Amino acid sequence: MELAQHMDHTLLRPDATHADILHACEQSMAYRFIGLCINPCYVTLASRALQGSSVRVISVIGFPLGAQTPYGKAMETQKALENGAREIDMVIHLGALKSREYKVVQEDIATIAGFCHQEQALLKVIIETCLLTDEEKRIACDLCVAGGADMVKTSTGFGAFGATIEDVRLLHELVAPNGLGVKASGGIRILDDALSMLQAGAVRLGTSSGVAIVRELHQRMQAQHTP
Repeated sequence: MELAQHMDHTLLRPDATHADILHACEQSMAYRFIGLCINPCYVTLASRALQGSSVRVISVIGFPLGAQTPYGKAMETQKALENGAREIDMVIHLGALKSREYKVVQEDIATIAGFCHQEQALLKVIIETCLLTDEEKRIACDLCVAGGADMVKTSTGFGAFGATIEDVRLLHELVAPNGLGVKASGGIRILDDALSMLQAGAVRLGTSSGVAIVRELHQRMQAQHTP
């Protein structure tokens, strides 16, 4: 299994330095992760470091609360794409969702999707499942579909808890028939966590523990082939 090709190596610590970002770029290329997920201020740095590689630069937008204005999210997205981001992970407007202002939420998603698709970039929408009821998760998924998102993502990793098997399974059931994928993120730290999320229906995993997980996989495979 090319597990790394389902993983977004993630470095979103507020105290991450330039050296940390460059090290994450080196790890992403060495382990062949599909993408590196970083804050917008580091997109240019990472794009230059990853130039010529297969690793996709991923930037978070409206992170981590999702409460920025639509204009703010749009400008942030445009700049990230201009600087080399190939995927955008945007936090949904949670307050609007809970206020049942569904048109506001859908338009927010649709605006960012439009910018992304114009540049052949993907949009993942983070719905922060730990803050939503199952009914709100269903509504959020419907809005992601209507707004033109490419994937629904469980969590920012900054909430009370991250991805759960039950949430990944539910999101997969809700969006897969419409051609959207599910990205599980938050709390994925060991190999069994990663494999369980994929089995539940995730097509992408976001984790800062990617290196350790891939190493664990290689060790397990070696042990299985050792007489």
